[in-house]
Amino acid sequence: MSAARFEGQRVVVTGAGQGIGRRVAECAAAEGARLGLIDRAENVHELAAQLGGGAHARQANLEDWDEAERAIAACADTLGGIDVLVNNVGGTIWARPYGAYEPAQIEAEIRRSLFPTLWCCRAALPALLASGGNIVNVSSVATRGVHRVPYAAAKGGVNAMTVSLAFEYAEQGIRVNAVAPGGTAAPPRVVPRNSQTQTDEEKDWYQAIVDQTKATSFMGRYGNLDEQAGPILFLASDAASYITGTVLPVAGGDSG
Repeated sequence: MSAARFEGQRVVVTGAGQGIGRRVAECAAAEGARLGLIDRAENVHELAAQLGGGAHARQANLEDWDEAERAIAACADTLGGIDVLVNNVGGTIWARPYGAYEPAQIEAEIRRSLFPTLWCCRAALPALLASGGNIVNVSSVATRGVHRVPYAAAKGGVNAMTVSLAFEYAEQGIRVNAVAPGGTAAPPRVVPRNSQTQTDEEKDWYQAIVDQTKATSFMGRYGNLDEQAGPILFLASDAASYITGTVLPVAGGDSG
């Protein structure tokens, strides 16, 4: 395996400002990638500066089609194309039994964790068709879990579109895969998904997620950012050239 798997390749990472997306960007840069970094948080510009001249940042709300299209087009224009798209935007906003979700919260969860991937795949298709590139979507093993039914539905949609898109575009040279992370330890978020103070009941609901996540992992623990970035970059690399339409659980044995 080369230490420079992405030398000269043009890699776009969404949700690059923090967490898994940031670590993917850092590792890809270390392996020679030229990067398009997209996030709604301002700190994505700081990351681009840290990674050097081969990295370019763009702020955007990828839940909106127009913003997603402009951001992907800007990355393709700046980089001269796209070889790899890593769709990393998403995440649970609320943690509660389904009966406690308000309709607006359900819609917000779906919009947050499904639409950015739908929009960015669509927006990047012309560039990917030109390069014969590939897509790695970040899903979740929380398609089977407690207190996150709307999020589970959104990530189930990511899984379905991954397989369907792979089937549809394989003959045109595009690979499409996904990883399904389990619980992952990461620094505090720069932009919280939900800034409201939790009630005691809401803290109990969230703790149930933590307990279930550890209980259903064979390893009984959360993963770390390197353990998530590695499989993403493997699927994005030429080492995975005969893999497409696959959703790979990365959750210590929990298959979702």
